[in-house]
Amino acid sequence: MIRLVPNHASKIKRRDKVGFTFDGLRLEGRRGESLAAALLQAGHLNLRTAPFGDAPARGAFCHMGICQECAVRIEGRTVEACRTELTDGLVVERVS
Repeated sequence: MIRLVPNHASKIKRRDKVGFTFDGLRLEGRRGESLAAALLQAGHLNLRTAPFGDAPARGAFCHMGICQECAVRIEGRTVEACRTELTDGLVVERVS
């Protein structure tokens, strides 16, 4: 197979794993990555419920803090998961 772009995947240096919880579930991610990336990697696409009526659940969309669809609650504060750095022991909840 011919590749137009060289495969550099083997050169990627991953940071150490850290543990965090999401709605009481113990998960792991990589230190320093965005919380949104760690949640997506763990298979969590639904991060909050829609604010009105029967609209579908919400999740990460723009990954740069503009849309605010990835809002989650940490220590009683509502924050954007895409703009929150993953740290060890983070306790995260869905916003309902």
